[in-house]
Formats: sequence, C-alpha cells, structure tokens
Amino acid sequence: MERRTYLGSLGTMGITSVAGCLGDLLGGDSNPDTILEPPEEEAQYGDYSYPTYGEEFPSFSLTDPIAEETVSRDDFVGERPFVITYFYGSCPDGMCDTLLQHLTRIQEDAIESGYEDDVGLLAVTFDPDRDTADALRTYSEERGIDPDAGHWHYLRPEDNETAKTILEETFGLPLRREESSNNESTNETVSGTESENESSGADGADGLEYTFTHSALVQIVNERGIVERAYPKASSQRDAVNTQVMVEDTRTVVGVDE
Repeated sequence: MERRTYLGSLGTMGITSVAGCLGDLLGGDSNPDTILEPPEEEAQYGDYSYPTYGEEFPSFSLTDPIAEETVSRDDFVGERPFVITYFYGSCPDGMCDTLLQHLTRIQEDAIESGYEDDVGLLAVTFDPDRDTADALRTYSEERGIDPDAGHWHYLRPEDNETAKTILEETFGLPLRREESSNNESTNETVSGTESENESSGADGADGLEYTFTHSALVQIVNERGIVERAYPKASSQRDAVNTQVMVEDTRTVVGVDE
C-alpha cells in the first residue's frame, strides 16, 4: 500500500528521530512506533502481562489447522497489521462468539473496502482437544466466517496443556480449566482480569465435561509488531466494546483512506 511506501521512506530518513521531535512539539504524547493516538483510558488488571498500547507483541508460531500451515508473528512484521483474539469453540453463553464477531465484522469490512490482503485476523483456540480442523470449519459455517480467506487464521496449539502454557507464558493471559458435571454458569475473575466461567456441557478428551475461566481480549497490532489497541473487556455486557470502533481503528492502522 502507499502507506507502507511512505513509512518505508520515512524509515530511511530516521523516522524515530523525526517523530521524537514532533512528540516534543506536541507535548510528548506521540509514540513513534504507533499510528493511533494513546487511548484516553486503558483498563488495567491486577496480574495481567499481555502487551498493551505501544508495547511489542510477543513472538509466536502456531498451526492453522484448516490451511495446514504454520503462522508466526514474523509473517506479519514488516508486512501487514493483524487483529488477534483468544477463544474456544464450545463456549455456550456467547462470550467467545462476541469476540469472534468483532473479527468477523472486520473481515466483512476488509472485503467490502478492498483491504483484505493488508490485514491478518487471528483467533487462537485454547481448547485444541475439541477445536479440531473439522470442528472449527463447522463453527465458521454457523457464524458466517470465511476461514479459507488468506487473511483469516485459526491458531491451534498441539494440545490443551500446551495451549495453557502458551496462553499464559507467551500471550500473558490467565486461564483456568474447570471440571464440571452441570450446566451452571458463573462470572469470575482470574488474576484480576475480567473473565467468565463458562459451562460448555461438552465432553473433553478425558471424558469429563469442562469449561474455562478466561479473558475477553482483542488486540490490534501494527506492521511493526507493536500493539495499537488492547480491548480487555471485549465481550463485557457492562462495558460493551463497539465493534465499529474496532473496525475504524483497524482501518486507520492499515491505512485505508476514508
């Protein structure tokens, strides 16, 4: 895109020093590594360690089970921004559906506006034991997601134990598995991060029903690998995140002309 050419030319001229000078002139609020202005207020939680505005997104390498290919952070840095969330397909109460709906709307806008090749949409499952390629394809069909589009990737760790380690140690998000024999749902908080305990009523590989207490997070990461926005309550009914705000933020980061 033209924006990339422009940024590239600025880089050869010393974009960091130029932006630093502009930041001084504007009161020091500008970040040379980001495109969006700092959020007016960014929610923070007790023990979170996921990257927020202006911080580098961690390196990762996971399998897309539908495309049967490995997807990594390096596939995007220097190439295009990406939007990422974390979910499991057996979620029964709509929390994970809401997270995926944000990305689905961005996908629709990208296709409608012609920037589908300039953004990545990543959905990391932390329940790979149940979220197989076939299960994810069915999940997509039921929700109007096109998983075959080159910009959409489900990311699937090898197994649930590995998924928990990656979610907590790589992405900085707490995760708790709850063994269950009933369909009750409660709202809980893990390590100070707003989460929901969801009872899926589905059997795991070990024959037990289980659910997850997890975070409701969506992040926009620019092509430098720096977080532009972190929406930590992306499915909260009390603090609903406007999907259109995410779409507009994504368009800005991608460099789509209005």
